[in-house]
Parts: sequence; structure tokens; C-alpha cells
Amino acid sequence: MAASAGHLRPGRYLALFALIVIVLYALVFLTGNHKPTPKLGIDLQGGTRVTLTARTPDGGQPTRESLNQARQIIERRVNGIGVGGTEVLLDGNNVVITVPGEQGDQAKNLGKTAKLGFRKVVANATQPVVPPQPTNPPPATGTPTSGTPKPGAPSSSAPAATSSAPPSSPAAGGGGAAAAPAQQQSTTPAPPSSTTPPPSSQAPAPSDGSVDAETAKEIQAAKAVRQDPKLIGADGQANQELVAKAMASLTCSPNAKDPLEGNDDPKLPLVACGDHDTYKYLLEPEFLPGTEIADATSGYDQQRGQWAVNLSFKAEGTKIWADFTSKNVSQQAQAAFVLDTQVVSAPAIQAAILDGNTQITGKFTQTEAKDLSDILKYGSLPLSFASSDATTVSATLGLASLQAGLIAGGIGLLVVFVYCLFYYRLLGVLTILSLALSGALVFAVLVLLGRWIGYTLDLAGIAGLIIAIGITADSFVIYFERLKDEIREGRTFRSAVPRGWVRARRTILASDGVSFLAAAILYVIAVGDVQGFAFTLGMSTVLDLVVVYLVTHPLVAMVSTSKNAFLSNPRHLGLGAVQQLGSQRKKSTSVGRANVKEA
Repeated sequence: MAASAGHLRPGRYLALFALIVIVLYALVFLTGNHKPTPKLGIDLQGGTRVTLTARTPDGGQPTRESLNQARQIIERRVNGIGVGGTEVLLDGNNVVITVPGEQGDQAKNLGKTAKLGFRKVVANATQPVVPPQPTNPPPATGTPTSGTPKPGAPSSSAPAATSSAPPSSPAAGGGGAAAAPAQQQSTTPAPPSSTTPPPSSQAPAPSDGSVDAETAKEIQAAKAVRQDPKLIGADGQANQELVAKAMASLTCSPNAKDPLEGNDDPKLPLVACGDHDTYKYLLEPEFLPGTEIADATSGYDQQRGQWAVNLSFKAEGTKIWADFTSKNVSQQAQAAFVLDTQVVSAPAIQAAILDGNTQITGKFTQTEAKDLSDILKYGSLPLSFASSDATTVSATLGLASLQAGLIAGGIGLLVVFVYCLFYYRLLGVLTILSLALSGALVFAVLVLLGRWIGYTLDLAGIAGLIIAIGITADSFVIYFERLKDEIREGRTFRSAVPRGWVRARRTILASDGVSFLAAAILYVIAVGDVQGFAFTLGMSTVLDLVVVYLVTHPLVAMVSTSKNAFLSNPRHLGLGAVQQLGSQRKKSTSVGRANVKEA
């Protein structure tokens, strides 16, 4: 880009740079929100960031299609929170949810698979691990009907959800008197959990989104025992031996992690926890999938005095639900609402429900009822997810982090300024001016990238910018030291500039090329905050070349051709000592040549 000696026109280069800056800032002030503020990450403005890692039953890589579908569903759930500025992005095989401000606690529950299915209860047993509970069969909940609940009808609480479901569990019901448990239910208690080894804790999810071998093994082992097709015979009766074994392998407690969470096969029977982890259920294969839910809303049931989730089915779901309730009303069978492999409600059927509406009630808070209705309304995820990282930063801490980053950057710039002024004097002033223009260029690009591609500047990104200050200053040092080498050889400052630039730019290109290559490789192989560091480092390295070519070299060339005695004086440029040394060498060379002639 530089012209040869005698043909460089610095004004054109500076005008081109000025045009670039004008265009960038015109875009900053005339597009988007018209404010010159970059998009900040949650560690600088406060908020919540949750990283979800996909799990597949066989431990393989999830497909891109399923990841995109999961991202879209989670995005609809996030938008349902009603907080502006939320983001849902794919980071490799991970889904990253970012909610700014102080309203991000709900984001931690958005990764629920919300795989809802309806199964018929075959048998249940008490779970003696939790605080003492009655050993008689579980009380039947209110009947899910479409009519108005009868006054005074009892409503029992239903299963509590573990970490994968709402903390309080609903009891189904839309009215009707409580009924006795279905006759086919078994009241044989499960073996005490003290003799049952709990499943091994889940290993941290790998960063690439694949399921580690241990987790995949746990899923397959649990499925082999708790979803054995032989659990229920051809006559519809439970195989007592296999059921006892399956229930003994299942630990029901709030802190227990179910490896089958969201990974159960709807075509096979299932042994699952429910009723605040006090009961274990044997369930038939799924007869109605949650995908048949047309809408889900939350509201306060005035007659029962509790929050409820109201469901309405699609046409096919209405038909299936009507057929099931009609066939089983005489038997008072129980229908289990299974959410992420957890029985959240198991009401006894006391009336046929033909209009496709039903209700889940229980010990809900208003927030829990709304969360569950939103999750069911927006659909279940095609994959199950494990939360591999959850970070919450208060707005105060975010502001303190931003101030600390700015102070660190200011100290770095000050040190560079002092060094340049002390060592290069007027050339140091050109360095400071170039760094200031480089900063203006970087700032405009950060603002525009935040609007166009959603790039957020975080602490790691600020660290990359601070390191980039050194890379930019290094380019100036290379150029100025090359000028010193030329002057040492006896050339004047004016003649040293074009020759020194031709040689220095090769080194500058090689140095910046290595830095950019390192940043690019780091960006590709890294995830999360490290990618932000690599991105800002690579971007600043590219902009460094723009500044060196269009600003620093033209300014030095203008000074070298200036007729102002003060500006062109090598002593004022920090080049006095090397010029004196160059003159001595030139003089010695001349004397040597004269002696050779005389000889």
C-alpha cells in the first residue's frame, strides 16, 4: 500500500482513513438505537447466563437440526419471560441463554426438556426414603373433568418434581369427589433405600456437547431395568419380581438425579417417581403425547384455593383423551401426567372428558404455575439438556467489573504513552495519536458488531483489547527501530523513512499475521469467554494494520519532508544519538576510502 520514495502522498492515505472513520460513525449514529454504546456482556452489565449441554441416550452427537429446533423452542420460552435483550445462541453443541438485568433467575429452568406424556397407572408403592408418610395407598386426586368443580371436593397434592421439574407438584383435577385408588394398584412398599445404591452422580458435561460414556451407560442401564418390556405382561398385570427390582433401583429424593430424565421411551412401560417423591409408579406405555397440547394457561382456582395449570388438547388429542377417560371411568383407573420422566399428577378418572380440557392443580405458587404453563405451551425440546454452567452477576458487580476493565486499559495506555514519549519523543506523540485513532476505530466497530451480529463485549474481550494495545505499539516500535538502523548506516531521516518502511512492513505483516493466526485458532477450538478474548484480539490485530498503513507511516513521512526545523530535527524525534553515530561511521568510511586511494 505504501508508495516508493518520492511518490508517497500522505494526504491521500489520511483522507482515506478519515473517510472510513466518518462512514463507521455515521452508521453508529444513524442506525440501530442511534447510541454510541457497545453491547455489553452480563459480566459487565449484570444478568444471568446459562449454558445447556445436549444429552442423547446413546452418547452420540446431537444433530444440527435438533439443536436448532431446541434453540427455537427455548427462545420462545425466553421471550415468554417478558425481559428485553434476551438471547439464545448455539455455541457448538451447547445452547447459551443470556438474560440481562436482575430478572434472569427463571432462565435457569428454561432448559427443561418438558417432555410431557400421559400414561395409565398400573401399580404404585410407597417410598420410605423421605420423611415418614402414611403407608396406605396414595390418596386419589381430584378427577380431571371439564365441568365446574364441586364445592368442597378434596384435592390432594401430587408429586413433587425433582430438579428437572417444577418444585411443587400438581395434582390433577378439574373437579369431582375424591375416589378410592384403582383396584389394580399394589400397595406393596418398595425395599428400603438404604439397601439400594443410588445412581452415580452425573459427570460434568463435555464442552463439545456430546454425552460422556459414563452418562450414556447410566441411561442405558436405567432404561434396561425401569423400561423393561416384560414389566407388564400380555394380560396387563405387573410382573411382581421385575417391578420390585425396578423400584429398588430407583431412588426418589429431591436431590437424586434421574439418568432417564427426558430420555424415557414413550413406547415402553416406565417406573418413575411421583407424589413429592413419596411414591413409585409402574406406568403403561404412553397413550397420549404432550405434543397434542394446543394451549396451556395458568390461573387461580377459586374453589380449591390454589394455582392451577389448564390444558386444552388439539383435535386428535381431544379424541384420544375422551376415549381413554370413557373406557376407564368405570374402573376408576389413574392417568399419570409424566413430565420429564417424573409423575407430576396421577388423578383417578371419575368422569368422561369429551371437550378436550383438563386441569393440573396442586401446591403451586403463581410463578411455578406460570413457568409450567409456558413450558408446556411452547412445546417440548427434541433433546434433553444438562446445565453445564450457570452464572449470575449483579448489576453492581457488573458495573464494578466494567470500571476495573477501563482502569486496566487506561493504565496500559498510560504506560505505553510514557515509554514512547521518553524513548521516541516527537515520534512518541505520533504513536499516541495513532493509538487514539485506533481506539476510535475499534470502538465504532464494536458498536456496529453488537447491532449486526449480536456481539457482546465482556471482560475477556476487554482483556483482548488491552493485549492488542501492546500489539499495536509493537508495530510502531518495529518501524521506528528500522528507521534507527537506516540512520545508523549514515542516511538522513528523510531518506531513511521510505527505505525503513519497506523493510519494516514485512516484519509488521509477519508479526500481525502470527498474532491473527493464533487468535483465529483459539477462537475455533475454544468456547464461551475465551472466544470473546480471541475475537477482540484478532479484530484489533487487523485494525492495527489499517492504522499503521493509513495513519502512522503517512504521518512519519509528512514529518520527514517537513520544512519546519523543529519537526525535522532528529534530536526532537529521539534520533539524535543514532544520527551522530551514523555521521561518525560515514566519516570513518570516507577516511578509510581516502587512505586506500593514497595507498
